Amino acid sequence: MSTTPHKPVPGLAPASLSHAQALGLAERLGAALQRRGWLMGTAESCTGGLLAGAITSVAGSSEWFERGFVTYSNAAKVTEISVSPDTLDRYGAVSEATALEMANGVLLATPNAHIAASTTGIAGPGGATPGKPVGMVCFGFAMRGVDGITSRALTEVFPGDRAQVRQASVVYALRGLLELIGEPVNRSRP
Repeated sequence: MSTTPHKPVPGLAPASLSHAQALGLAERLGAALQRRGWLMGTAESCTGGLLAGAITSVAGSSEWFERGFVTYSNAAKVTEISVSPDTLDRYGAVSEATALEMANGVLLATPNAHIAASTTGIAGPGGATPGKPVGMVCFGFAMRGVDGITSRALTEVFPGDRAQVRQASVVYALRGLLELIGEPVNRSRP
């Protein structure tokens, strides 16, 4: 598996740059997980499978990627990955509380997975509510350890149109997964 970082190509559109960046991060993540003998999973709402798609773009990803859940509706979040209806009622689908439960739910549904990431947000162009602007994405990261599952959530607001918000979310999630397992990440790049 190649771990050579992808470099910007002159004249390449920003979306293509972001896709190349995601592929490079996914390759690094896969190499790190293979070294550990670990598996991972995803739960996606606003990215609709793009995170799992970036991961499975890497040849050999079946060695370290167990499964991905696309839980776009609230009902899917509840039935597929055990998000509490109370959490959805109290905080909404786009919240750190929901993102945490989504990531934890992947590990609960996938006993042999070691880490998980989740995305839930407002990619736009509509859907904004007071306190939740277009571009707001909540991320959950979870890791299984000897003492159980530990998790954290983060929120970012990304600029751009729907495609740019979704692609930026994929890159952010991949960086977050690398950080979760202790791999250094350069956050200075877009």
